[in-house]
Amino acid sequence: MEELTLTTPSLLFSAVSLIMLAYTNRFISYAQLVRNLAQDYEEHPTEDLQAQIMNLRKRLYLIRLMQVLGIFSLFLCVGTMFLIYVGFQKLAMYIFGLGMFSLIASLGVSIQEITISVRALEIRLNKIENKSKK
Repeated sequence: MEELTLTTPSLLFSAVSLIMLAYTNRFISYAQLVRNLAQDYEEHPTEDLQAQIMNLRKRLYLIRLMQVLGIFSLFLCVGTMFLIYVGFQKLAMYIFGLGMFSLIASLGVSIQEITISVRALEIRLNKIENKSKK
């Protein structure tokens, strides 16, 4: 088995940082959407708005999980770099593998969240199309 160098885990920094930026942007846009929906619901409570709020709650939980897994991955990469620096090569390899697994899990949750988001948009588009046909 090849030895890890400091370069290998450090390459993930830019990738994980960009992913975290994307996750944060999604969170910010959902937070604004929740505020708007809450205001609409206070003025005109409907089942449709309540369903949208429940959908957003689920998506926010998924984004939180995506962020936690991404941060954990970054944390493990830093740990790997430290372990390589102090000479614990074998342990560094296991920690790096765990970090990679955490990143894969974060991306998997991201796929799930995107799927839910697309379904929610399709429902809204179908409602618009049905209104326009009437």
